[in-house]
Amino acid sequence: MSALRDALSDLPDAVFADLLESETAYLLVLDLPGVTAETAELRIEKGRLVVEARRDKQLPAEFDYVREERPLFLDAEVPLPPDAVADEAEASMERGTLEIRLPKREAASERTIPITTGDEDA
Repeated sequence: MSALRDALSDLPDAVFADLLESETAYLLVLDLPGVTAETAELRIEKGRLVVEARRDKQLPAEFDYVREERPLFLDAEVPLPPDAVADEAEASMERGTLEIRLPKREAASERTIPITTGDEDA
């Protein structure tokens, strides 16, 4: 999971990210002001979560940018934890906050493994 944590620290300064973990899932929370579900896209490609988002800014016609502190686009890739189940990922967006839930793969149940010997046929 440290690769995911490191990737989140490399996101642009304008993006705030929280990573939470429970016994059954990871929860990635991204604050993306001005982004809506319609202007964001999430994909999983080759073990990585790809986040593409753009802000929907409505500018008055009489104004032009002199300086822009908040970029319009986010294009980020973060590695998935090895125990995340990508096929069951869920996401929701509310008021510019994107939450991505990645369930964890269940650990193999504990059991005793019988050991056979070569002289079983004798």
